[in-house]
Amino acid sequence: MTKIIAWFVGLFALVLTGFMLFTAGWERPPIETEQSGYRGTGMAEIINPRVDPQRLEAQLAAVPDLAPLTPDPGVPKAGDVYQNVQVLGDLSVARFTRLMQAITEWIYPEEGCAACHNLNNLADDSMYQKVVSRRMIQMTQAVNSEWSSHVGATGVTCFTCHRGNAVPEYTWFNADPATVSADGMVGWRNGQNRAAEFAGLSSLPEEPFSRLLEDDGQIRVEGRTALPRDGQYASIQDTEWTYSLMMHMSTALDVNCTYCHNSRNFGSWDSSNPVRVNAWHGINMAQSLNTEYVAPLSPVLPPHRLGATGEGQKINCATCHQGVAKPLGGMAMAQDYPSLWGDSPPPEVAMDDDEGDALARNERTQDIEGSGAGGL
Repeated sequence: MTKIIAWFVGLFALVLTGFMLFTAGWERPPIETEQSGYRGTGMAEIINPRVDPQRLEAQLAAVPDLAPLTPDPGVPKAGDVYQNVQVLGDLSVARFTRLMQAITEWIYPEEGCAACHNLNNLADDSMYQKVVSRRMIQMTQAVNSEWSSHVGATGVTCFTCHRGNAVPEYTWFNADPATVSADGMVGWRNGQNRAAEFAGLSSLPEEPFSRLLEDDGQIRVEGRTALPRDGQYASIQDTEWTYSLMMHMSTALDVNCTYCHNSRNFGSWDSSNPVRVNAWHGINMAQSLNTEYVAPLSPVLPPHRLGATGEGQKINCATCHQGVAKPLGGMAMAQDYPSLWGDSPPPEVAMDDDEGDALARNERTQDIEGSGAGGL
């Protein structure tokens, strides 16, 4: 009898081992680690040398070869030659044409100009794609000129998010109200208890984005006073929303929690890695972009582009990062397109990583300490 039990236990262990080996979430050794913080705190990044470099190489290989930046003739101006140029009209026709060609390759490499324009009348605004593209150019300019605290001197282009797709692969809709509750004995689901990939297949809230990446919600897991008062506290529900967002950020950037946080004290800013400041600015940037640029475009979109709540898709961390800590490995594509920086000239790209770390440390201001980001 003992031998039979031992045989079944061994068989069960073998089956579990096989299941672990052949499921997608398991990565075989060797796995490399790189220390990212103080010794003795476990602040180390886990790197799969067989997967991580190939992922980045594949992304870089997809970057289209475009016309190089040449001296600007200055005249004639696009606004003087073409009709209804509401954005970029001050560009020379040469620079304007070059940017339009780049946008076509970045977003509509197969469809071409006809994806946004009525080819019989380029000034016509009847196609919603053109209206959306115009606003997205303004959003890109805002990111590069107003959010250097997150994108730095690298900047972003349309390709950062779109990667050759009309709609970026990684976006989100507001949750379907039907998924918030459940029938029968289950009762109120509150958007939880269903496996969601961006929440680490956990029972954490399925869709934290509308609350934390659009509505300027408090991202906090610890209170700042002994007793709840003046909003300086975090409920269990608030904490779960924050944890779900953190799971998304970890997956979107393919990093550990200790990429930003000191595991000795997750809430401490002084002992955190400098990139935590960048992440804080990134969350604020996503909130601003979703509120000011993306959400207001919903009335322009056709029904097939709307979600269950009648709104269009919005952005999150994965929209740009797509599985790497720095989108496209930090490729400074935007440097070659000065018009995507609005009225500000493109800053010089820092050549020294230590210089960038020092800049990030200087940006750890009292504004962050006094904000609602205590748990970030």
